[in-house]
Amino acid sequence: MFSKNGMLTKIYTWVEERTGLSEILRSQLVDFTVPKDSGYSNTLGFVLFTAFFIQLITGIFLLTYYIPHPDYAFKSVQFIMNQANFGWLFRLVHVVGSNLLVATLFIHILVVFYRGTYKKPRELNWLTGGLLFFIILLFCVTGYLLPWNQLSYWSTTILTSIPTVMPLVGGKVTEFIRGGEYVTGITLNRFFAFHVAFLPLFLITVVIIHIFVVWRTGLSSISEGAQDPAQEGAHLFKRPVYPDGYPFYPSLFMKAVFMILLYIAVVFFAITFFQGLFLPEYANIKADPFSTPQFIRPPWYFLAPYMLLRLIPNKFIGISIQVVIIVLFLLWPFFDVNKEKNIWKRPFLLVLFATTLIVWFLLTMLGRF
Repeated sequence: MFSKNGMLTKIYTWVEERTGLSEILRSQLVDFTVPKDSGYSNTLGFVLFTAFFIQLITGIFLLTYYIPHPDYAFKSVQFIMNQANFGWLFRLVHVVGSNLLVATLFIHILVVFYRGTYKKPRELNWLTGGLLFFIILLFCVTGYLLPWNQLSYWSTTILTSIPTVMPLVGGKVTEFIRGGEYVTGITLNRFFAFHVAFLPLFLITVVIIHIFVVWRTGLSSISEGAQDPAQEGAHLFKRPVYPDGYPFYPSLFMKAVFMILLYIAVVFFAITFFQGLFLPEYANIKADPFSTPQFIRPPWYFLAPYMLLRLIPNKFIGISIQVVIIVLFLLWPFFDVNKEKNIWKRPFLLVLFATTLIVWFLLTMLGRF
């Protein structure tokens, strides 16, 4: 079949004559050079793409059994865990994968900031990446309620009550999100629709745009300063060239494969040894709107903003600070006009970066209590 006159060879030749596929692969992989300082941290985007795909596949499987109704949602999840063939595996991969995806996304953002790869001409990379970050968080919020257990119900109640701190319109915003005064079956249906219909389309669109702009601008190097050699003094787009770099394939490609396999290994390691960390006791009890658990908190990735709101007496000021932080985060490439990429040569930015990490970590730890 793989011989010179085999079927696959003939099919490949037929496609090659009509598309020039080998030329595309050569120019985009073999001849595509990356900076000499590129390493494993530059492969996190590939890991995230794989994580998205894993969530998609496991989510489709869960969708075939799940019933978005308050009377049947919890039962359908229990059926998946206890009776559906390999249902427990698909659900655990989906649950653990969602948490590790967010963790990997956090690390990816930190690496991009640390390396200064948001600077010209990569502002669109940062903007689309930041948008993807918030889309993923919306996936987490909408998907968290779907199992309809005590943990998901009351965590969602806490999260959806946050807009109430806004004067005049806060209560209306919360009612709009919930579909009423409380978290009910209407909320479940709304979140389900967003989780499986609207958000996936939005995510796929932004992912395509993000991959396009990243691939067009190429990977960024810290060593050459603010702009790539090909960008110096240029008013028209020109893809960066790194004479001292190396081809994307096989060097960086194999590093990406290693990181993807490592991510998958961590997922199954967590499923095997830390299952209770992702599905605690309250996750196995059906949601009861009339019984508030003694200890309930939002998911770990929302603990820092949640704790910040608790620490500030004036809740409106607290939410306003967070809105400012979000705007600053999204538009950071336009605020940071310094041409120097190396953060170690910018003491103030380095201190700001380290302080932000420490504060976020402390708020997350405090939010657990």
